[in-house]
Amino acid sequence: MGKIKISPEDNVAVVTETGFKVAVKDIKKDEKIIKYGYPIGHATKDIKEGDTVHTFNMQTDLSGQLEYTYHPSEFKEEKEAEVYFDGYRRFDGSIGVRNDIIVIPLVGCINPVAQKIAARCGITAYTHPYGCSQLGDDHKTTQKILSGLVKNPNNGGVLILGLGCENNTMDSFKDILGEYDRTRTEFLLCQQCGDEIEEAEKLVNKLKERVKSDRREKCPVSKLTIGLKCGGSDGYSGISANPLVGSFSDLLVQSGGCSVMTEVPEMFGAEKLLMDRAKDQKVFDKIVKLINNFKYYFESHGQVIYENPSPGNKAGGISTLEEKSLGCTQKSGSAPVSGVLDYGDKPNSGGLYLLNGPGNDMVAVTNLAAVGCQIILFTTGRGTPLGGPVPTVKISSNKELYDKKRNWIDFDASPLIFGAERKALAKELFDYVLRVSSGERTRNEINGFSDIAIFKDGVTL
Repeated sequence: MGKIKISPEDNVAVVTETGFKVAVKDIKKDEKIIKYGYPIGHATKDIKEGDTVHTFNMQTDLSGQLEYTYHPSEFKEEKEAEVYFDGYRRFDGSIGVRNDIIVIPLVGCINPVAQKIAARCGITAYTHPYGCSQLGDDHKTTQKILSGLVKNPNNGGVLILGLGCENNTMDSFKDILGEYDRTRTEFLLCQQCGDEIEEAEKLVNKLKERVKSDRREKCPVSKLTIGLKCGGSDGYSGISANPLVGSFSDLLVQSGGCSVMTEVPEMFGAEKLLMDRAKDQKVFDKIVKLINNFKYYFESHGQVIYENPSPGNKAGGISTLEEKSLGCTQKSGSAPVSGVLDYGDKPNSGGLYLLNGPGNDMVAVTNLAAVGCQIILFTTGRGTPLGGPVPTVKISSNKELYDKKRNWIDFDASPLIFGAERKALAKELFDYVLRVSSGERTRNEINGFSDIAIFKDGVTL
């Protein structure tokens, strides 16, 4: 039976055939369980060397909000040679890896209209249930997410569709939108025209004419912003797919590009490692606020903060949130954290960023697209057909998933389990992402799977 011991300090190892943990030494009751070189919980009973270690004999050590102190890490700045892809240059200097025409409804009441327009015109509508009867931060979040989706550089043209009586009025949305490409954005209020489908088709046809002359050009990889996400994790995720994406992220940052990692609840238990990688005290303070605000969100709804691993996670060998988080944050690589983003914010330079938002797959993917990510790398040990409004690269953590779900999975990280060299496989992934950036379609695009979901916290009228 093959085993992988991740760190010399670990008292458990991962069984290569199952992804579950086994003790590599006797562990006494209440002794810390160590994986990735850090505690992931404690033993609830004596555990013998060779025994399986899981939810039946261990539990989390985490609880409540914490005080944090900045202990900055030292980083050696590394630079990669400039590489290029073929993309679409936009009016604001950003680069698209696609040239899509989309419909964005401002309110859920007109979702069927948006879908009918999309079907008639052969484009995509991104429907949602919000835009009216929302108060305070929820309303602002909806506007910021929709604004970010409108301005994602992958769009060659956008039709913004309003009803006419919603809270998310066309005028207030334009204020949130700010500067936009007026030659690539059309607006239509359904209550102010006769046949809204016919009127919309005319506007979409104008957009189609405008994108006809667009051509891909050679663009530097420093113009790429790549989202980092995991879903349906298993016991292999933290030793194959997530570390692989972390190595990719380091290559991207070293090339001047930007990577963005979200899923704040899946930082709980590993947040100190990210805080110590903050580039300065200001970024450290923002990470502390990011973590504690999300813990307060849980507590304000009377929910336990540290009961995060899903049934699928547990079935795949993950026992506690510390274990899940330490595996999840492997996606961030080793680069310093350059900043913290809120919903709809844009990175102001290259580097690694943390993005506010929950771990829910569809919400997280939408949040990443709304801050300008042109592509999302989505690691999974259980498999998912999910696709966001930008190319969503599915990376399998284990060979069984890759072989069984080739119709969902784009790249296989499982060779790392069997001794492949991570640097070489990360270069393969980097080259694959460049091909996707230049037009190669991902599985979610081939399957036509693309949706959005918007985070909601408060009251609906």
